[in-house]
Amino acid sequence: MRPVTLTVLVPDDHGVAALSTVDGVRALVLDTSDPARLAEAEVLVPPFLSVGKLVHIMERMPRLRLVQLLTAGVEAWIGHVPDGVQLSNCRGAHGGSTAEWVFAALLSFYRDLPAFDAAQRAGEWDFHVTDTMQDKRMLVVGAGDLGEQLRRRFDTFDAHTTLVATRARAGVHGVDELPDLLGEHDAVIMVVPMTDATRRMVDAEFLSRMRDGAILVNAARGPVVETDALVAELNSGRLRAALDVTDPEPLPPGHPLWTAPNLLLTPHVAGSVTGRGERAWAIAARQIEQFAAGKDPDNVIRGAY
Repeated sequence: MRPVTLTVLVPDDHGVAALSTVDGVRALVLDTSDPARLAEAEVLVPPFLSVGKLVHIMERMPRLRLVQLLTAGVEAWIGHVPDGVQLSNCRGAHGGSTAEWVFAALLSFYRDLPAFDAAQRAGEWDFHVTDTMQDKRMLVVGAGDLGEQLRRRFDTFDAHTTLVATRARAGVHGVDELPDLLGEHDAVIMVVPMTDATRRMVDAEFLSRMRDGAILVNAARGPVVETDALVAELNSGRLRAALDVTDPEPLPPGHPLWTAPNLLLTPHVAGSVTGRGERAWAIAARQIEQFAAGKDPDNVIRGAY
């Protein structure tokens, strides 16, 4: 076993336990009132949704070299990580859970589950034929871990998947092809990261190119979709949508999305499932182990952030 060389600050005792078997690492619970602990640490694993509280703390960590997140999304940290400090996310921990939510949403539409639920509550035996996911054409915008998770699952349902990424590669289309692809698919699933390029990516023109009756699924971030444009399409009855995220979020009372027809709305819960902490720490521990061995973590974010 290598001697301890790396001090890691973690949110709680779960993090201490998760890193206890990683060679060369000493995990300590983050204590913002302990200047010696902050001065010693080279890796910070922040709690969920904590960037605002930790911006100034990082300035008090002169040896900090890596911020390892427990989430896949990094947009909240852009512009806040000090120069020379690497940022690594938790890609691979939450993709399966979010993919489950996408399937639950689509199957709810295709198998008409809300109508059967309403009939049950009314005491009515509402036999009718429903749609099916089989043979549907699914356009997945975002070809990272979640995109691949979705493609694998769609294959088992005998659906056909088209993946889109920023640039084309083998088996994946480029984003420049989107205008021609939108009208050829039965559902469009947004799983892109939140960046300047993806903000309001789904605008009125994007929606107008989707085929009549298609389903838009947003499992990315709320600002990826232009809300007013989507509300207009929903109210017209031309499109359907499933949203786990909204803009604004949370929705204020009286917002038109609350009463929009043809919409399934959940309060940002796609990744909020049992076992998420264990899965996140398993990924984080692997990244920190690589960093302790002198390697760049697999999930390090490349480019400006």
